[in-house]
Amino acid sequence: MSTMDGQNSHRQDADTNISNIDRGQNQMMLNELPPPDTKRWVVRRKAAVVAAVKNGAITLEEVCRRYNLSVEEFLTWQEMVDKHGVRGLRVTRLQDYRAP
Repeated sequence: MSTMDGQNSHRQDADTNISNIDRGQNQMMLNELPPPDTKRWVVRRKAAVVAAVKNGAITLEEVCRRYNLSVEEFLTWQEMVDKHGVRGLRVTRLQDYRAP
């Protein structure tokens, strides 16, 4: 085996390991998602859903279908996390974060 073949083999092994780690992390995120029949959206549940979409564990379309959410509602959660962190997901605080 040439040096190039050895380097390519190690690179492929590393890529495979990273891919397996990503799949494992995505599966963990999916396991942490709230059940599909969730009616009470506490901050922790919203944050788990936003993180899962952001990290590619589940698509926006799957989330909207699974939880009967509108795209607008999910994007509002995502925007609140992006602008204010997880604390921005508190419903009682939304009026403090929204522009007048």
